[in-house]
Amino acid sequence: MAITTALWSFALVVGLLTLTPGLDTALVLRTAALGERRRAWGVVLGIQSGTLLWGALTSLGVTALLAASQVAYQTLRWAGAAYLLWMGGRMLWHTWRGDGGGEGGTERQEAGAGPAALGGGPSDSLLGGWRRGLLTNALNPKVGVFYVAVLPQFIPATAPHLATGLLLTSVHVVLGLLWSTVLVAFARALRGWLRKPVARRVLDRVTGTVIVGFGVKLALGD
Repeated sequence: MAITTALWSFALVVGLLTLTPGLDTALVLRTAALGERRRAWGVVLGIQSGTLLWGALTSLGVTALLAASQVAYQTLRWAGAAYLLWMGGRMLWHTWRGDGGGEGGTERQEAGAGPAALGGGPSDSLLGGWRRGLLTNALNPKVGVFYVAVLPQFIPATAPHLATGLLLTSVHVVLGLLWSTVLVAFARALRGWLRKPVARRVLDRVTGTVIVGFGVKLALGD
């Protein structure tokens, strides 16, 4: 009974967190809106892999080091900030150069590649998307600190710590997958508009600016 109550309570907390727009939302929407279906789902799976990783490390007590060690936290924070600044800055740089964010390029669209360029080009890689989603999540120390602060509170004293922690984290993962399904479906409706190179550049500039903003915020420690 205690575990059931913990599951529902934790689901409410992480459900609200999942619905809050943030970096993950921006990445999924941007990738899916460009018609890169495999890459979009790779991003989704990578993000959820990162969530599962944080949950497992927290259940094992490893992420408590982030709260206890300033050096560990700062190292991960600067690594995460550098990655976000690189990713967002690269996206912005390529849009100003006119090659569409550097992941498929508007050049092939302008040359008449048409819908195929929006749905299955060389950049439409499940593994590439997974890697991006995983790094974005795993290099964000605030996710680790959130799990350190929140997850143990929902694990009943008599329950096995690791198994219950993974069960609770799985709830977060399932909610994340469900919400991502909604985001991907919504983004697909924008593909017709995004066949225009100028529309793609606008999307990449907005998304790149959001990512750089998150990187700056992480670097400043806000």
